[in-house]
Amino acid sequence: MREIISKYDSISLEEMKCVRLMNRIDTKFVTSYDKLIQLLEMAHSEYCVQKIDGEYNMPYYTRYFDTEQCNMYIEHLRGRKRRQKIRIRKYESSGLSFLEIKSKNNKGRTSKKRINCAEHDADSCTDFVNEHSCYSHEELSDRLENKFSRITLVNKNKTERLTIDTGLKFHNFHTGKICGLDDLVIIELKRGGNVFSPISEMFRALHIHPAKFSKYCMGMALSDDCLRKNRFKPRLKMIEKMCEVQEYSEF
Repeated sequence: MREIISKYDSISLEEMKCVRLMNRIDTKFVTSYDKLIQLLEMAHSEYCVQKIDGEYNMPYYTRYFDTEQCNMYIEHLRGRKRRQKIRIRKYESSGLSFLEIKSKNNKGRTSKKRINCAEHDADSCTDFVNEHSCYSHEELSDRLENKFSRITLVNKNKTERLTIDTGLKFHNFHTGKICGLDDLVIIELKRGGNVFSPISEMFRALHIHPAKFSKYCMGMALSDDCLRKNRFKPRLKMIEKMCEVQEYSEF
């Protein structure tokens, strides 16, 4: 992969500030590692790759919160269009952590509010959570954590961002189960509106189709046998066809 990425122009973290897209339309795609290699070969003339200190495949850590009844998981399971996700995300390459509240409206648009927060110090963000979330800080507890690596591409017009996540690994705080999806690739296209997207034709050529995929919900469904998951069964079957779910003793 490094040889393919070397064909890309690079974009710095500072230059990325103009493509933050905090209020955007997100479309996810799920594919295999083999197809990812083909996609990267096709896209280098239209996209730049974000690099930090010469590195392009950045490690991420995420800690998700939910209520004791897993309300945020259940709202997603029921297909509610208006819903929230609350998490701490740590950007391992920079050491920065943020508590983020992602809200989706009934038109499919996603907005995100965030505040600096130490990885294990959600209590310092009580006021922020109570102001911007549908849930009070007191209702929430750790439910799931994950790790993955992310490549970020930006089209040369800087109207969209493409994140490519590999090496997904989950740990459920309540069941203790640790599992991973080593050969699965999650791609997310993030646009500020219905602008032209060079990658769309490449997706069609490779038969990579939109597929709803929540890392939180899939991680919960894979790591807790007691949770309801009827609506997620098609996605779970899709995962089983594309890769084997690995179980681990350590996160």
